[in-house]
Amino acid sequence: MNMTDERMRESKGNRTVWLSILVALIICGSPSAASAQSTAAAKDDRATPAANYFTDTVLVNQDGKQMRFYNDLLKDKVVIINTFFTTCTSVCPPMARTLERIQGLLGDRIGKDVHIISVSVDPETDTPPRLKDFGRKFNAKPGWYLVSGKKPNVEFVLRKLGQFVEAKDDHSTILIIGNLRTGLWKKAMGLAKVDELFKIVESVLNDNPEAPK
Repeated sequence: MNMTDERMRESKGNRTVWLSILVALIICGSPSAASAQSTAAAKDDRATPAANYFTDTVLVNQDGKQMRFYNDLLKDKVVIINTFFTTCTSVCPPMARTLERIQGLLGDRIGKDVHIISVSVDPETDTPPRLKDFGRKFNAKPGWYLVSGKKPNVEFVLRKLGQFVEAKDDHSTILIIGNLRTGLWKKAMGLAKVDELFKIVESVLNDNPEAPK
């Protein structure tokens, strides 16, 4: 199983929640994608590097609720992020089943200690009712957000995650697992064995940079 484990820190020793494994991918942004930021909250001098990078681009979840990408979905959370689309019949169902099993292993920690964010790569098709139906098939509990939205917004977010593809069938099977409080991020193959993936999730969840080595 291929995975990476990287961390970045702010100056003066402060840890940052910037997604270090994706920083190099910032160049994937384009002028057209940048227009999606018109729906994001205005930045101010207090914004963190992570907030500035990810932005508050607005997405929509399976309940039809608007969610800001950084402040509502990422800030101060441990997250498991994947991409999918509801009409996919190949890798998406087994990956969703894997996430369902991880959700079960997390128990009452899902929605509290860990959140799952599944981002559609087919926003024009994946309306909230379709997302809701897909989530129902895999017993998505509160804390598992299936998100779509306006196409420019979704594409902008996917570019920030390094997950943008021109054709939906080419979407990645990588899981991105991050602790926004400590700055630890890992990547893992979404079709790997559940017990191996769960160990990675736990390692990110239990990250404590202040613990003695």
